[in-house]
Order: sequence, then structure tokens, then C-alpha cells
Amino acid sequence: MQTTSDLGFAVAFAPPPDASPELLAAMEQGLTLQKLLEEEFEALRVQDLNAFDALQQTKLDIFKNLTALTGVDTDHSQIDDDAWICFRDLMSACRDMHRRNEILIIRKLDAIRGTLQTLNGTDSTASVEVYDRLGRMARGRGGRGVEIA
Repeated sequence: MQTTSDLGFAVAFAPPPDASPELLAAMEQGLTLQKLLEEEFEALRVQDLNAFDALQQTKLDIFKNLTALTGVDTDHSQIDDDAWICFRDLMSACRDMHRRNEILIIRKLDAIRGTLQTLNGTDSTASVEVYDRLGRMARGRGGRGVEIA
């Protein structure tokens, strides 16, 4: 089974053989974005914020290039042409990857907020059980966040 087209694109996103130079360039940028989003996910997964941060400027540059290549929001937009369906499919896949990354960020932030609220003793719904030095559950927390044993 063939996995790449004659132009080197994944078959799922292969442009037509008579694709315009703009479409080919947009596809190349889109595939670069797809790889970047995967790297972004991996950086988020292992909590490497420096790597995540380093990817952001490159991502913005890709967005600027894609805007220029597609002519989105201009009178000469090509994105609705039938030949560009492969590009639209690729952008849909990138959108899904971006949403996946966004969900991961939101979940990690929620976990951090929950931890901070528990440590500060401001979360009345926290189900964290605190034990004293004898291994028994501490009775009251008194709003301090940590029971002194």
C-alpha cells in the first residue's frame, strides 16, 4: 500500500498532480504545522515548557505564511477551490491536533489550580485526606492546608 504520493505528501493529504505552486507551498507549510503540533503535544506531555515556548514563534510564522498562500479573507482566496480539498483536510487534522493540545493544557492547569487550592486550604470540596504522624486521619484542618502533627 502506497503511503506517499508522487510529490512526497502523505496519500491522505496528496494534492492533485496539476496543483498550483501556492497549493504545494501551502501543503508543505501545513505538513510542517502538523509535525510542529505533534512536537508541541510531546513537550506538553513531558511538561517541557521551554520546548513548548520555543515552538510558538515558528507556529505563528507558519500561520502567517498560510494566510499569505491561501489568500484567506481576501477577494482572491483560493481555499474554496476543489483542488484545495486536500489542504482543507490537512487543516482539519491540524485543528484536531491543536484542540488535543489545548485540552491537555487545560487539564494540566486545572490540576495545578486544584493542587494550589488544596495547599492553600481554600478548597472546601477537596477530598485530600491528611494523616497525622501515627497514621490516623487528622481531624480538622483549621484552614491551614496542612495538619501539624
